[in-house]
Amino acid sequence: MPFTVAPRSTDSEPHPHAHWGYVWIPIFAAFMWFGTILAMLITWLAQGGTSRPRYASQSQSIAYISDVGADILKPLFVTGCSITAVTFFLSLVVERYLRHSGRLVPTMRRREKVFSVLAVLGSAVGGAGLILLSVFDTKRFPRLHRGFLLMYMVGVALSAIFTLSQYRWISKSFRYLRQLRIAYIAKGIIAGVLVVLAIAFGVALDTKPNVGAVLEWTISFGFTFYLLTFYYDLRQAKGVHKGELTPQAMRSQRRWVSIQQRFGYGRGRER
Repeated sequence: MPFTVAPRSTDSEPHPHAHWGYVWIPIFAAFMWFGTILAMLITWLAQGGTSRPRYASQSQSIAYISDVGADILKPLFVTGCSITAVTFFLSLVVERYLRHSGRLVPTMRRREKVFSVLAVLGSAVGGAGLILLSVFDTKRFPRLHRGFLLMYMVGVALSAIFTLSQYRWISKSFRYLRQLRIAYIAKGIIAGVLVVLAIAFGVALDTKPNVGAVLEWTISFGFTFYLLTFYYDLRQAKGVHKGELTPQAMRSQRRWVSIQQRFGYGRGRER
């Protein structure tokens, strides 16, 4: 059953496109990240691909993203990573603000707010790691680069875990909201696959470098889809007034849905 809000006859009705300002943040993040990785992949393939190692930091036949990013495309790599890191962080900040301000389904318990804040902090740690690993490239600072790569992966993984925990508890409060279930399931599937691939990447990094390189490219392109899930989240604030989805209003809505389900309203029984 979709969420319904009582109509309001005011002159302050938001423009139907008023939500687009912040909805474009995750879209821009996904576009920038995908474009950066794609440009680096095309460059490596255009320079000969697996025919022979092309970069100073490359010892295996398949180049890592960091090998390409430490060479001629370093300015693009640093710019793409920096913009992606900032916009990823902003996507979670905006999502937290919209829930707090009553334009998205609110957090009903303190632990949900804690999970939300921790998810934002995780994105900050992961974003900082992403920026630093691009600056301290694998050719000049191999040990620092690996440390910041670990920082990036752990930060993003923790952010995803805390985000999923928050969505899980919110969806338990409002089982009738289909949008929440879709957001939770989509994030869970994408994040789960990426975490499994990241673990495999860590194992293959030193033992099977070519496999590790393939996994790194796969994880990087897959991260695009995780960024796009926040577009689905933020666009749900379309047409919702500030303060309209308060915890009090949602408790009333939940009680009304319980009455409907108990007495069969909406199924023809009210006759």
